[in-house]
Amino acid sequence: MLSVAVGWQIYHLTGSAYALGLVGLAQFLPMVCLTLVVGHVADRFDRRRIVAVCMGIESLAAFGLAAVVAVSLAGALSASFAVPAVYALIIVNGAARAFEAPTSATLVPALTPREGLQRATAWSTSANQTAQILGPALGGVCYAIAPTFAFALAAVLFAIGAVLIGRLTLARRVVSRTPVTLASVFSGVSFIRSQPVVLGTLSLDLFAVLLGGATALMPIFARDILAVGPWGLGVMRSAPAVGALAMSVWLGRRPLSGPIGRILFGALILFGLATVVFAFSRSLPLTVAALVVLGAADSISVVVRITLVQLLTPDEMLGRVSAVNTLFVGTSNQLGEFESGVTAGLFGTVAATAMGGVGTILVSLLWMRLFPQLRDMRSLDGSGPEARR
Repeated sequence: MLSVAVGWQIYHLTGSAYALGLVGLAQFLPMVCLTLVVGHVADRFDRRRIVAVCMGIESLAAFGLAAVVAVSLAGALSASFAVPAVYALIIVNGAARAFEAPTSATLVPALTPREGLQRATAWSTSANQTAQILGPALGGVCYAIAPTFAFALAAVLFAIGAVLIGRLTLARRVVSRTPVTLASVFSGVSFIRSQPVVLGTLSLDLFAVLLGGATALMPIFARDILAVGPWGLGVMRSAPAVGALAMSVWLGRRPLSGPIGRILFGALILFGLATVVFAFSRSLPLTVAALVVLGAADSISVVVRITLVQLLTPDEMLGRVSAVNTLFVGTSNQLGEFESGVTAGLFGTVAATAMGGVGTILVSLLWMRLFPQLRDMRSLDGSGPEARR
């Protein structure tokens, strides 16, 4: 919900695709700067409290955005001051997310038996996608009613989330507290490098989704190409989550089996094809259909990636490894939005989006050759030729 409101407000103030790309960069930079520190904090302190505090900070940032927008709409703040203020608050939000995201990822295995982790991951993804469906649609409607209302409601929901997480009781806690050394801080990176299946999965998601992500350009498609307004933007932003939700519910009921590696690569190739269709669509129904397929394909990658990381990582290192994983995800999403904005400014919105989809397909084909262990993986526990070497 917050991302829809921020994207529309920035485009309203600037009319610039480049400015939309900077939104992703502002969210991404804190993640890059804090990743290694975040992982060690998550492994040494109460993970539940970390998440609750971060959501509280996100609530305050959303309230700040509401205030900036209200003052700007009243004419008391020019765009030259409002835009930097919005970016500053996005950076604060991004810093909180940098701590929250990897720490949240460690809560599911703390509550779930190992044998049920794939199903738990799929159902957790379903809950997340439900929020992504309702959030953008609600954000578009709320912004159409009143821009400040969208930001204020997001702030209230963050505050409620902080209270609920703070009341959570974990069945299992981290007991290993290694001393803080340079080696321990970088141990998450070292672990990922030692696991070719994990490295291949994370890097594949990084480059494929970085090239294929077109989320930042949706306000341009909604206003200038499809002419569907804020409500249409909300529907478009929700469409990938609809596909992802349907797929994650399916995976929760019927866990992946068979040639998992080839299923993963096939899903990402489908992701690229759906991105190309989205780029050239001039019909809202076709656009929504392409985005639904895109979301379903991406959901397979998400479930595989998260489950592999959680299964192959010792609990005492899970925070550090999850932090690196979050950096990869953030790179593919936030930095991908920046890349989309820059390429759209250079080549045009449609051409940039189509090139991104083709790039995703090419990266998937290249990774099949670079990571044969991942390509030949037979099951979601990492089994396959030399999966753990």
